[in-house]
Amino acid sequence: MRNRLKFFSRNTLVQSTAMSIMTAVLICLIILPIAVLFARSLYDTSGNYIGFLNFNKYLSTPSMSSTVTHSVYISSVTMVISTVLGYGYAYALTRTNIRGKRFFRYIALIPLFMPTMTHGIGLVYLLGNKGLMTMLGLSVELYGPFGIILSEVIYTFPQAYMMLYVSLSYSDGRLHEASETLGAGPVRRFFTVTLQDTKYTVVNTMFVCFTLAFTDFGAPKVLGGNYNVLATDIYKQVIGQFNIPMGAVVGSFLIIPALLSFMADRFTQSRNSGTISSRATQLKIRKSGARDAFYFIFCSLIALGILMLLGIITFSAFIKNWPYNLNFVLTNFKFDLSTGGLKSFTDSLIMSAITAAAGTAFVFVYTYFIEKGRPAKALKTTGKLLSLLPMALPGLVIGLSYILFFNNPDNPVHFVYGTVVILVAANVVHFYSVPYVTAASALKKLDGEIETVSESMNVGGAKTFFRVTLPICMPAVAEIAMYYFVNSMVTISALVFIYSAKFPIASVAISNMEDAGNYAKAAAMSVLIIATNVLVRSLYELIIYKLRKRPGKAGSL
Repeated sequence: MRNRLKFFSRNTLVQSTAMSIMTAVLICLIILPIAVLFARSLYDTSGNYIGFLNFNKYLSTPSMSSTVTHSVYISSVTMVISTVLGYGYAYALTRTNIRGKRFFRYIALIPLFMPTMTHGIGLVYLLGNKGLMTMLGLSVELYGPFGIILSEVIYTFPQAYMMLYVSLSYSDGRLHEASETLGAGPVRRFFTVTLQDTKYTVVNTMFVCFTLAFTDFGAPKVLGGNYNVLATDIYKQVIGQFNIPMGAVVGSFLIIPALLSFMADRFTQSRNSGTISSRATQLKIRKSGARDAFYFIFCSLIALGILMLLGIITFSAFIKNWPYNLNFVLTNFKFDLSTGGLKSFTDSLIMSAITAAAGTAFVFVYTYFIEKGRPAKALKTTGKLLSLLPMALPGLVIGLSYILFFNNPDNPVHFVYGTVVILVAANVVHFYSVPYVTAASALKKLDGEIETVSESMNVGGAKTFFRVTLPICMPAVAEIAMYYFVNSMVTISALVFIYSAKFPIASVAISNMEDAGNYAKAAAMSVLIIATNVLVRSLYELIIYKLRKRPGKAGSL
């Protein structure tokens, strides 16, 4: 008995020590940089403390304060359009009998494989002054609010669709049968049953779409013209004017909608915590030719728009000079060294691979300590808070805070500034919350007796983790790794401030090519990124397919 108590004590000590170290790392990567950012907004460019005068100056200057109004307008319109389109698309794939559901599901994910700047570049080729649709007679004012909103809808639509698809997939068929028995028509059943059942997800989706559009940098960078928003304003303040304090002020404003989205997510999670009853029945989708025809056309139009965007980007990457010389060439893939060259693509591959490996390992182990470990309750609570906090931090804010925190000679880890390490750290933090939720969901499904039995047999926690827990949760691990890799390849907001000339990255190279007016080479770099992400996603699907076909093995102690 005494030996067993000593084993429990040693196991708990090891887990507590490891989790304390990992918690300290997260504090250094999340809390301290944000604290430095906010503190910097209270000083002027000479380093003198001036309190909130920078905030007053920003809000009282018409040219600056208008960017807040512009950002709110762009985000609000995007939120409404993306939520409505996402709901209709998800409804069609879950509540109708349309053909080609698998095709439509995969098509909806394509924008996720592109940098947001690529959406804007594709729209230039379609709707710009010399765009394909423009030459066919469709003329629109692309540069300004219309173009930004259109690009943001393309960016946020997949996010809205995925959230609503999951919500609509789980439904108790008895409710629909009861309402139909009571004489409710299709419209009334939709508003009283379907919409009521998904209302919390709809609210959460709206906040997510608003936040993504509010903090996005790529779309307004390409299509904004003279229409300034907060995301481009922070870039101009820091890069253009080197006004770090005012950039910190703008960064503080960018955090506000993200915090609101975070609180909305926590609220909807608590209100929507009900589970499907064991007596629930599967929803039977009734035949309706008119309904299915309508939704098939609806999904086809959205899929056509996405495919047109992908097609024009791919086509322009192989064209010599759009629209004057349409000869097929490969010279666009010979990238200029001034914009990073091909090295920017290979460096992005390296950075994304390291992010996927390091991020997945850190997130899964840390989440294991939170969900299955024996550290103190206060340590677990702190871990949960730190794991969810990155959800409220825009990429631009993370990038700017890392400049101020790591580019300080007094910081003992100053040496990581300008290296791939800081890029990986920014990506791990930026995308941390979704992998954490994924890992936590997988670990919560495991029988709680696994750790108890292994400890009663004096089996070490590490052995249990590697022989039992990890093999069972391998699908979730693969999903986390894929998520980190794909997002690291396409992101620009968190890295635009902290990348170095020695380690250029592809998404920033696209921005530099766009600045130089070389859209063909920007499209060519985008094609490389898209092809890489599609390949990684395909490998992920293959791995999941193989894992699901294998007989369940819990591992042996």
